[in-house]
Amino acid sequence: MGVPILPTISTFFIVLSAVLVAIGWRLIYKGKVEAHKKTMIAAAIAALTFFTIYISRTLFIGNTAFGGPDSLKIYYTTFLIFHITLATTGAVFGLVTLYTGWKGRLVKHKKIGPITSIIWFFTAITGVAVYSLLYIFYTGGETTSVFKAILGS
Repeated sequence: MGVPILPTISTFFIVLSAVLVAIGWRLIYKGKVEAHKKTMIAAAIAALTFFTIYISRTLFIGNTAFGGPDSLKIYYTTFLIFHITLATTGAVFGLVTLYTGWKGRLVKHKKIGPITSIIWFFTAITGVAVYSLLYIFYTGGETTSVFKAILGS
């Protein structure tokens, strides 16, 4: 069986968002403000696309359990919690960074932008690792939708 399409597509978009953030960082370093703005908006759209696919899949199809050896499950779960914490922190920082840039609050924007970027790079890297552990290195475990888990059937 190959890799599942929706997790593959959503992982692509989170990686794309991180690549665009890196490009945006380079553009602002070179003083190309308008190109930086456009690239960072594209990065935000890529991240939002990831989130839309991820949340839709989680709600309607479900989350896939770790299918690797039981002896590794605690390590996977710990790593997953770390990734989720990074992703949540990165999303909040990302929204604040976008807002401060959009509103022209450049002192704050310049201060938190690099921190946000680094968090986002680690979010993307750990996201790819989670994807790889679920679908590449091991066969994913059971997938249960939130609705089925709550309503039964």
